[in-house]
Amino acid sequence: MADSGATPRPLSTVHRPIAHDSAERHVAGAAVYIDDIPEPPGLLHLFVGQAARTHARVVSMDLSAVRAAPGVVAVLSAGDVPGKNDISPFAGDDPMFAEGIVSFRGQPLFCVAAETLPKARAAAALARVEYEDLPALVTIADARAADAHIEPTQVMRLGDAAAAIAAAPHRLEGSLAIGGQEHFYLEGQVALVIPGEAGDLHVFTSTQHPTETQHVIARCLGCRDNAITVEVRRMGGGFGGKETQSVQWAAMASLAALKTGRPAKIRLDRDDDILMTGKRHDFEVGWTVGFGADGRLAGARFELESRCGHSTDLSRAINDRAMFHSDNAYALAAAEIVSHRYRTHTVSNTAFRGFGGPQGMMAIERALDAVAWSLGRDPLDVRLANLYGVAGDLTPYGQTVTDSVAQELMTELAESCGYRARREAVRAWNAGNPWIKRGLALTPVKFGISFTTSHLNQGGALVHLYTDGSIHLNHGGTEMGQGLYIKVAQVVAEQFQVPLDAVKISATRTDKVPNTSATAASSGSDINGMAALDACRKIKARLTEFARAEFGAEPVFTPDGVMLGERLMSLREFVQLAYIARISLSATGYYRTPDIHYDRESHTGRPFYYFAYGAACSEVVVDTLTGENRTTRVDILHDVGRSLNPAIDLGQIEGGFVQGMGWLTTEELVFDADGRLRTHAPSTYKIPTAGDRPDRFDIRIWARGENREDTIHKSKAVGEPPLMLAISVFSALTDAVASVADHRVIPALDAPATAERILAAIEDVRRRAGDV
Repeated sequence: MADSGATPRPLSTVHRPIAHDSAERHVAGAAVYIDDIPEPPGLLHLFVGQAARTHARVVSMDLSAVRAAPGVVAVLSAGDVPGKNDISPFAGDDPMFAEGIVSFRGQPLFCVAAETLPKARAAAALARVEYEDLPALVTIADARAADAHIEPTQVMRLGDAAAAIAAAPHRLEGSLAIGGQEHFYLEGQVALVIPGEAGDLHVFTSTQHPTETQHVIARCLGCRDNAITVEVRRMGGGFGGKETQSVQWAAMASLAALKTGRPAKIRLDRDDDILMTGKRHDFEVGWTVGFGADGRLAGARFELESRCGHSTDLSRAINDRAMFHSDNAYALAAAEIVSHRYRTHTVSNTAFRGFGGPQGMMAIERALDAVAWSLGRDPLDVRLANLYGVAGDLTPYGQTVTDSVAQELMTELAESCGYRARREAVRAWNAGNPWIKRGLALTPVKFGISFTTSHLNQGGALVHLYTDGSIHLNHGGTEMGQGLYIKVAQVVAEQFQVPLDAVKISATRTDKVPNTSATAASSGSDINGMAALDACRKIKARLTEFARAEFGAEPVFTPDGVMLGERLMSLREFVQLAYIARISLSATGYYRTPDIHYDRESHTGRPFYYFAYGAACSEVVVDTLTGENRTTRVDILHDVGRSLNPAIDLGQIEGGFVQGMGWLTTEELVFDADGRLRTHAPSTYKIPTAGDRPDRFDIRIWARGENREDTIHKSKAVGEPPLMLAISVFSALTDAVASVADHRVIPALDAPATAERILAAIEDVRRRAGDV
């Protein structure tokens, strides 16, 4: 123990740009993913037998040749499931293996467990399945005609939209088709299951939701949850595609391990992964708006239709969020939002970064462009006139927006990126260049933060303080490259004033922190950071009580140790003394998001704790002879509150934007009339590459950002909102297409805006304008 004159300066580990905890291991190839775990002796490899029909009755399925094939140990199908043959999150309508009826092409019929993967694959090809084809609903139009829904149509209302639109001086209407999106995570779906004693299973799986994986496996196997331990150290990407859709493969491997008593592993190759897992929902949206001469909306109506696939999955909540975000950042005096959720004979669509929000925002951005062009005004001015905080503050679902900073963000960005001068330059360029057209757009994002299913807004953490002063951290959040682990570790290090390397980040496990929610809804840092903070405070409260009794002083944690009045003691020595005094140095933490509520029957309430905001200005160039295009410049100003880690947040903003740009420009899911997905490999499904990055890409975190709510260190969520900033690219492309006829015609440009679609839209604009 040493005396000290002044308290050492606090060590700040939050609000600092710190590298991802696995960054060096990622680059060196040393980060361990599921497929890198050494394969245990006796491991069985699984391969899935898929249905070859879109909708059919299974007349017969002969697997005798499969079972007799070399190296095959087990062949498993619906009849082998000892519990309930259901891997759905809640609706009970999604079997692990098809049972009598095939609901989509590629649906699992059985799986083969063999000594090697090639042997399992070869054996699966020997199956003999006889089908009786049934009528198939593939498209939204098919399902609409058949009146096939996963639930009744939902309606959200604010005021009398029909009357407001009818009374407005001007009215416009239009429609927009919005394609889905494949997650294309770098690490595909994979699980490794090791059997223990008495039927226990240890499940290593690439999942965003360990607790749901645990629950579903127990349901399928007919055992209790406590027999299943699910562990995940990291994922090679998730984007929502491993929230529910990872469960099926872990359940199959668990079934094989239970039946054979041997370790079992399943790893889908890329083609099978794309064929058998769900996507972002594709939408068709009809919109009608009434507005005044200043461009301010008097009323709006949106009719949303989505393809949900063969089962419910998370489609109810996803489509609810599409409704929530149909206003984006704009106050609507009167609104009606109608949502149809269609059941089709395609793979069940699922969560994807933004969770329906991006699709919901698309129509109002198209409508505001159309309003501006019809009035001869700059689209930016029309957007500014309709923002929350300018035109009103009540959402269509009854939540009052009290934190809107969209106007400040958009005004600051417009000035810093030279929007006004560039708008004039684009106009001049287009007037003098008939074949190469440029487009420009500046659009905002307002994204609600919280799970819209209220009970999911909770989380737990476990913190151990060891007698050498080191710390072990565990919580319910999962790491998929987004930097959650390092952010929560920063929070813990800050509390005890220790360097980051004193905090050991450990894999998420259901036997350490139970009953957790998925790492989703951009809430990972909010929930798990606060839960870890709660655990730290509990330990510190015990240590404070001990210090008062033992030293007659309040302990102050500093980088040099613990100050006890005028005395400075190392953390190690202080903790050892506390241990000898029988003070508990371990605590669980818990957090539940406050002040949120929502009545789904009336679609009213406060579903979001706060909103995250951002703005992006994108400039594009389009070849009107071919439809080829390029995004040449992007400027982004994004509000992350007081950033926990600016380096991580900047990476999330850039990655989210580029992923959104891919969704809206090049990533096209093509199903043929028979329900076959034709774009199921990198050769046909085109995600953005390094060459698609804009030549000039300026990303800034808003310096004045601070969360008005009591979030972890006043930060804001950043995982999902930046994806929607890419709508500015789509609006810029629409602007370029509209310029072909001097913005006299609203382009019928759908998403993704591929070269083919752009060329068709240009020809359509010319035809409708009478220029051809």
